[in-house]
Amino acid sequence: MDLSGRVVVVTGAAGGIGRALAVRLAREGTRGVVVSDIDGAGADAVAKLVGGLGVQANVGVEGDVQRLVARAIEAYGKVDVICSNAGIFVPGGEEVSDADWRRIYDVNVMSHVYAARALLPAMLARGEGYFVATVSAAGLLTQIGSAPYAVTKHAALALAEWLSITYGDRGLRVSCLCPQGVRTAMLSDGAAPSFLLEGALEPEAVAEAAIEGIRAERFLVLPHPEVATYFERKASDYERWLRGMRRLDAKARGGSA
Repeated sequence: MDLSGRVVVVTGAAGGIGRALAVRLAREGTRGVVVSDIDGAGADAVAKLVGGLGVQANVGVEGDVQRLVARAIEAYGKVDVICSNAGIFVPGGEEVSDADWRRIYDVNVMSHVYAARALLPAMLARGEGYFVATVSAAGLLTQIGSAPYAVTKHAALALAEWLSITYGDRGLRVSCLCPQGVRTAMLSDGAAPSFLLEGALEPEAVAEAAIEGIRAERFLVLPHPEVATYFERKASDYERWLRGMRRLDAKARGGSA
């Protein structure tokens, strides 16, 4: 897709990958960039930087997503591309509280569902639209130290696959952005495993990969190319991959590798 003249909505865009996406998209000659975040002041600051529209929204609440889309259409007439980027991280396993499981599921999975509900009818009627989901390599592989993140990112990937299969012949294009470590607050606050710092990319590099993926209309966008190799190994020998991941988990916990 040629992004020039397009209207794009980016969620989770007050910082990190979302901010980098908004800035990079503005350089593509887009007609409008709608910058959304639960941090309304942060969204407004980025919107001012890119000459777009800032909208405060909690994407884990469907009414907020509907309001976000309505504001975008009111300002620009339509939405061509949605970068459904907002996400949160919750460490821990099965013992994580029900409230935290629901909270991460709402943001990491249902936000994509809400965006699809709000935007797909008009996109399909036009015969054209683009859905970009920030999924993470955790959706293809797993997440050491966080069952909620691993589970919700797998679910986000599954939804994106389904949308592509179901609506791809009706003009909807879908991309999944699946980086490993990225130098954002999620990585720097110590919640995610420290080994991800090795080889971590700047958000701007991830945004550049996303733009290239959209131009090529490629489903799987891998800013860390080695993730493709890991994914192939997982598919070709699941038992061996699980053994390797157990060793990585032990290393992350401070045990023997």
